[in-house]
This record gives sequence, structure tokens and C-alpha cells, in this order.
Amino acid sequence: MGVFTYGFYPEMERWRINVMVLILAFNLTPILASTIFKNNSRQALLGLLGIALTFFIVGPVGSILMGAYFFLPLAFSTLSKIDTIVAPIGADARAIGFRLLGALLIGGGVYFITHSLISREIAATVGILMSFLMLCLVLIRSLSTMGWRWIMLFSAFPVLCFYMLLGGVLGLPPVETHFWGGLFLTLVVAGTGMATALPIGILLALGRRSELPVIKVVCISFIELVRGVPLVSVLFMASVMFPLFLPENVTFNKLLRALIGIAFFYAAYMAEVIRGGLQGIPKGQYEAAKALGWPYWKMMTVVILPQTLRLVIPGLANNFLSLLKDTTLVAVIGLLDLLGIAKAAMADSEWLGFTKESYVFAAIVFWVLCFAISRYSVHLEKKYHTSYH
Repeated sequence: MGVFTYGFYPEMERWRINVMVLILAFNLTPILASTIFKNNSRQALLGLLGIALTFFIVGPVGSILMGAYFFLPLAFSTLSKIDTIVAPIGADARAIGFRLLGALLIGGGVYFITHSLISREIAATVGILMSFLMLCLVLIRSLSTMGWRWIMLFSAFPVLCFYMLLGGVLGLPPVETHFWGGLFLTLVVAGTGMATALPIGILLALGRRSELPVIKVVCISFIELVRGVPLVSVLFMASVMFPLFLPENVTFNKLLRALIGIAFFYAAYMAEVIRGGLQGIPKGQYEAAKALGWPYWKMMTVVILPQTLRLVIPGLANNFLSLLKDTTLVAVIGLLDLLGIAKAAMADSEWLGFTKESYVFAAIVFWVLCFAISRYSVHLEKKYHTSYH
């Protein structure tokens, strides 16, 4: 069962995957169940439960990481309500300048303090990340805890995953990506694809409706080109053809190439779904935002896109389901996801005669994941139902 879940990830290092899964699960829970965890005290109780569970399953190192990651959004949310710290856009330029300078100095200070204790690469990454979080803190007034969790999810969590799962730093043995596999690899590919394809798709949809000819032509060309080829060919190009265009001494990780290919492939489909939603927004919404004198990006982020995303929840969920199931195609470039591991298990003498069972197990796992996404999309449709009639 361990091979189906972790692939060929070293058994003694699988605790790293467990830690990251627990951190992701406990930090996504308040986001996905926002009506239950609106109160910060409930989130704090959930965090304490996460720390205790992580300590029981993994040990003290995992519980420390869980506590630090979970409670940082609560701390930033509290600090963002202090007027002496926050300088919203439109405030006195000098006040904003001093706060920005302070944020950058904090990031630089973190680097100079830690670079002698850890590698310069990690120290620089931590310093840049801290500067980014501090910039968000000093510029955004009263950002909720949920908002900070979203920021951490797309900034700190990928950095933490990168160093924890690949290793080679802080005494962690390095684990190359060709050891990754099973359900773990399926979730990595699907999660990364979903998290990156949607924002890229939004930009492509806006670019396709742009009044600037160059941007419009580029976006239309990309979308139509990608939609005209199958995903298998995109993965094959990313794995086999792309390295041929690189210098001889430059290597590009095979998993990273697959992630980029899947992200851009599904971004084209997301763009068309988003474009359909943009066309469904009444013209009066655009005119009202323009009447307030709002610039283009403020109009889109505050008025248009929130309504658009509500309208296209079924289409987005459909693309997410397709992406999850298409992760099995990474087998064509030598990566063993859950289905690939099920096929590889047939070569093991211990699994002789259990071919059907391995496929049934993979089918059940995929069905459970797809059913969960489907039911959550139905929940979001009911929660954010919008009617213009």
C-alpha cells in the first residue's frame, strides 16, 4: 500500500509528505468551510488540533512546522488591523514609503541573520518571502485571516513544499523527483495544475477581450493552438522536444516540464470558460464601475471577475475533474502516478493474480476524489448563486 500512496519515495523520508499533507489539509479546512471557521477562536482550536495530530503522527518537527504555518495568518490578520502599521493605497506617500522601506529591511535582516546558519539560497528565499508578506501587511488594510491563508497558500506553501519534498537542505537527504509516484504524484500534478491553470486562464481570457491588438492576437493564437492538440502531444513535446532547444549543460526537471505543460494546456480551456462568464455579465456592471472612475484592473478585480467566477463554477469544476483524470497521461513520459504504479505492480511477484484488485483500487481513489470535487462545486453553486433576471 505504501508504494501506491508514495511511489518509490524513500520509506524513512515519507514523514515529509505526511507533514505537507497535514499542513495543507488543516489550512484548507478554514477556507473550504469558511462559514464554520469565520471566528478566529475556532481556527485557533483547529490549529491546536492540527499540532497535536501532527505530533502524534509525525513527531515534534512536523508539529512545529504545522504551528508556525497555521498561526502566521492569524498573526498577520491581527497586525493588519493596526493603523500604525498599515498604509493603504491612497494614503500619504511618505507614510507608504517608510512602511515599504521597513518591509524590505525586515526581509534583508532575515537574510543576513540566517545566511550564516543555513545555505545562502534558502536564506535568500526566506528573505524574499518575508519581504513579500510584509509588503502585503503594510499595504492592505484589515485583510481577513482567510485572505492571509490564500496569500500563504500561493506564496509560503510552495516554497515549504519545494525544500521539504526535494530535500538536500537543513540535513534532509535529497530525493529526486523520479522517486515520486503513486497517489502523491497524482495529487502534486493535479493540485499544481489547478492552482496555476486558473489564474493563467483568467489572464488569457482578459487578453482575448483586450482592445490592444497585439495582446489580443497573442492570446487568441495561444488558446486556439493549444486547444487544437491533445495533451499527450503537449507532454511529449515538453519531455522530449523541449530539451533539444536548451544548451548542452542546461537540464530541466522532467516533472517540472510536465507541470508546465499541463498548466498551460488547461489554462487555454479555463480561458474559454472564463470568457463565457465575462460575456454573461450585464453591460450595466461595466458601466457602473466606469462611472465611479475606477481603472481597468480595479474594475475587473472588484466588480467583474467575482461575478464571473460565480457564473462559471460548473465549467471550472468540469475542467478540474478532467485535469485530475488526465494526470494519468504523465505515464507516457516515464512518471508513475497512481495508475502507473498499479500497472507497475503487475511486474511484482507479490502482486501476481491481483491485477483486477490494483485497478479497482485506483478506480475507487479517482472516483472518491472526483466525487468530492463535484459535491463541493454544487455547494459553491448554491452558496454563490447569482441571477440577473
